[in-house]
Amino acid sequence: MFAFSALSGDQFFVWGWRIPFLLSIVMVGIGLYIRLGILETPIFRRLVAEERIERVPVVEVLRRQPREVILAACARMAEQAPAYIYLAFVFAYGTQVLHTSRNFLLSSLIIAGLGSFVTIPLAGHLSDLIGRKRMYLIGSVATGIFGFVYFAMLNTMIPAWIFLAIFLSFVPHDLMYGPQAALIAECFTPRLRYSGTSIGYQLASVIAGGPAPLIATALLAATGSGYAIAAYIAACAVVSIVATVMMPDYTNRDISQEHA
Repeated sequence: MFAFSALSGDQFFVWGWRIPFLLSIVMVGIGLYIRLGILETPIFRRLVAEERIERVPVVEVLRRQPREVILAACARMAEQAPAYIYLAFVFAYGTQVLHTSRNFLLSSLIIAGLGSFVTIPLAGHLSDLIGRKRMYLIGSVATGIFGFVYFAMLNTMIPAWIFLAIFLSFVPHDLMYGPQAALIAECFTPRLRYSGTSIGYQLASVIAGGPAPLIATALLAATGSGYAIAAYIAACAVVSIVATVMMPDYTNRDISQEHA
């Protein structure tokens, strides 16, 4: 993306972004290769041996655990919506409002992404120690607060502060993303775990991630202030906090037994 941003120049929004977007199909192949090489979990293999696999798991999980599906999607509001603002909308805000170069923003995002190689597994490890819900709630609260700090730092128009804002924006997200997979998966009974986790997880992309840049753009157009977007981020955080509080916490507990 950085290379084609430099190569295409003013034509980036015309064709420059399309080539790296199309090249990302390579990641689909890599992901498929990894997935096919991963063994199924002992719990799932046991269910197969006992012939306890659901024939239509999607229907069954929506019938038996709709609450958990909805809570999983809502819990991701504070992770998904701000992430799309920090990753995508920042280009519009940075270039049009702050008059910062696109390549500077992109470089900052790449460095912040490299930082996540540390913060995501660290958050996952800490969740093993203090609990999934507690770790996730810490991240949700931090997300709700940081949105205002983020736009205050951006609005200084000082490159160092803009870089720091972008770099730090990944941290609250990572505090949630680290324990998220375990927190959501453990909510579902073993024979419905894969389907329940997938539906809840992807539903958040529809209600939170996808609309976020559009909502942010509309708020900026209507108010002219980034703080209106920060308020939207805070509202998403509130939804996540409430949903997470209502979710069960199976940290370090036996998750091999069927839920009641």
